[in-house]
Amino acid sequence: MTKQADLVILGAGAAGLTAAFTGAGFSKKVILIDQNKPGGECTWSGCIPSKALINRAKEIHHVRKHVPEHRADTAKILEEVRHVMEQVYENESPEVLAKAGIEFIQGRAEFQDAHHLVVNGETIEAKKVIIATGSKPAVPPIEGLKDVPYLTNENLFQQDVLPDSLLILGGGPIGSEMAQAIARLGTEVHLIEKAPGLLTNDEPEHAAMIKKRLEDEGVTVYVNTEAKSVKEQEGKIYLTVEKEGTTFEIQADKILVALGRQATLKGFGIEKTGIEFDAKKIKVDDHMETTVKGVYAIGDVVGPYQLSHMANAQGITAAQDAILPIRRKIDYANVTWCTYTDPEVGHSGLSEKEAREKHGDSIRVYTHSFDELDRAKTKPENLGSVKLILDKKGDILGASVIGDRAGEIISQIQTIKMLDINMGKMASVIHPYPTYSEVLVKLGKKIAVDNLLNKPIIKQVTKWREKESD
Repeated sequence: MTKQADLVILGAGAAGLTAAFTGAGFSKKVILIDQNKPGGECTWSGCIPSKALINRAKEIHHVRKHVPEHRADTAKILEEVRHVMEQVYENESPEVLAKAGIEFIQGRAEFQDAHHLVVNGETIEAKKVIIATGSKPAVPPIEGLKDVPYLTNENLFQQDVLPDSLLILGGGPIGSEMAQAIARLGTEVHLIEKAPGLLTNDEPEHAAMIKKRLEDEGVTVYVNTEAKSVKEQEGKIYLTVEKEGTTFEIQADKILVALGRQATLKGFGIEKTGIEFDAKKIKVDDHMETTVKGVYAIGDVVGPYQLSHMANAQGITAAQDAILPIRRKIDYANVTWCTYTDPEVGHSGLSEKEAREKHGDSIRVYTHSFDELDRAKTKPENLGSVKLILDKKGDILGASVIGDRAGEIISQIQTIKMLDINMGKMASVIHPYPTYSEVLVKLGKKIAVDNLLNKPIIKQVTKWREKESD
């Protein structure tokens, strides 16, 4: 007998869960399918375990400043990290989903056509379908890599202990975060990045600060360095790399691959649906609808940003458009993210380079160092800076923040940006003293003055005064 549903969602990660709760909120019959437990990469191998490890590494880092000989118990720390994962899962379990009116089926689903799927031998007919099958670690065709027991974020947090030495391929957010955290826990870390610098999607000056911080903490960072081959010998990993025409070898106990994500598209019969897709993503429109009516796709299988909060936004958009007569569009103009190194790096909107390419020299760029903040002065190593990119009127085009609480500060900036509030208005917003977010008030005062000087009547008076003085 065929089971009926208003909305079937394939994949119970961040995107799928958000879409399921949204659909259930409209009292629709929602079936959520995943071959694994709900939670997806974010709960089991991404956001949650990585931040849990980062927090514990930060505690150990502070202890070792005063007691250098202190050794971290990484077996205990990894157990604590897994406990945090289980705590988060408590809010995503099948029992919680059932209470919200969502039926969860654990099993591998396969499309028969665009609106019929088979899972565990049962056929399900769906009025609307959302594909949210997520992604997996991208593993490049480096010679010998498939023959060594490499780590990814999927098995890193399941290790019994952390190794004494570790090679990390990739200087993006995952590679940079893990390099710092694992080094703080006592592991010798070598970070290899093919590009000229780390965190290539962030402002170059802020990425350079992170590179220096990692090096100051003992991470050996190789940029402009390409991995050529890998081999295992007598329990050790040997990585051959090439840097500026010179080839050499780096040795460690383990190797971690952190070179981005690859959309999970195989094994679900997606080719039977008739939708357009390639090896990288499923094609969707601004409503997250695929080329087949009534079938949507969200999250890492779509991109362009493989971020949990962007997947959440797509999940809400897709579920609402699948159910409601009024259709919303996804807006990527307000993309934001945070990298949880120490210090954090937050980003919103356009980079300075992107803004200049789009708006030319009419943009206004403001920076403010944490050196000028009283709150930052109360703490040693008060590295930090805010960079704002505004249009000629003073509205935010983009921003980047490096420093303590960068994720919270960039969230304020993101709110101001999305509400179309001119940054100069921050001059009159009272903030508690002393806080890091006071930096926005200080910047607001500078911008408010410049906004005033840019007004036509002020410009005319200024020109008249300059002429009179001549």
